[in-house]
Amino acid sequence: MAPFVFTLATLAASAMAFECTREYLQETADRYVDLMATGQHDRFENLAYDMKYMENNKTASILNGVPAFGMTIDAKRSILDTTQCKTMTEIIVTQPPHPYVIHTQMTLNADGNVNLIDSIVTDKGDWAFNATGTKYWNSIESWDPIPEDQRDSRKVVKAGGKAYADRCNDVSVHVPFGTPCARLEGGAYTGRGNLSANTCDIGGLPEHIPMTNRKYVVDEVMGVVDIFMGFTGLDRTRNTEGAPDSHMFRIENGKIRYIHTASACFVDGCGMNGTGPPPQLRRHRSLRYLE
Repeated sequence: MAPFVFTLATLAASAMAFECTREYLQETADRYVDLMATGQHDRFENLAYDMKYMENNKTASILNGVPAFGMTIDAKRSILDTTQCKTMTEIIVTQPPHPYVIHTQMTLNADGNVNLIDSIVTDKGDWAFNATGTKYWNSIESWDPIPEDQRDSRKVVKAGGKAYADRCNDVSVHVPFGTPCARLEGGAYTGRGNLSANTCDIGGLPEHIPMTNRKYVVDEVMGVVDIFMGFTGLDRTRNTEGAPDSHMFRIENGKIRYIHTASACFVDGCGMNGTGPPPQLRRHRSLRYLE
């Protein structure tokens, strides 16, 4: 009986030992960035033995997928969700031979080990892809932690992103766009020449388009919610399926301040014989491109 009691006590102590703190999640996110920069998965100390790696909604391997090769990272940003014990990291790579914009959600298990790495990997041929433009427009934005006395609740932060996704299918939904507000979509940026008065409420949002299979990461300290979802009809070659998509929202005082997207096509150009939105869509959305 004694060994059995000892085993239970050991398991209980182990379960109590892990606390999902911001510090722990930040260390985990940093290990992911190191993995992407070096391609050395053995340095990722808290990978679970049964870890699953997903790349654009398909099961893949970190030994031969994008994480295997290493890359020069120009910019990175991570958000930390202590409630769900999840992280989300945005990576921008402009260096030849292979620029990328990557959004990755990671889920940790009860032992503090990463058991899911779920990545939206975008590159040439994906929706509006332009890593150079993404790097530039990202660099002029401010994503600092929000002062504690000005932070929105988790519910409010999540609701801002959810409203945007809901609005794509239900035009009656009110989206809490702030002023100013800017959307970085691929390498394209909403703007009308006055960065202090820009608004994301400029028309052009999809209508009657379901955003399916949503997975949220919410960080109240940063005021950010990221949503992985299936963007139905984005790729015209499979217009009833949800293309791999990530929308990340910065919420300030209950209003959307910034939006970053990463959307992967099933085929180059999403079936529109090009590598981004058609000209009429660019005009309608007032998107500014940095070539």
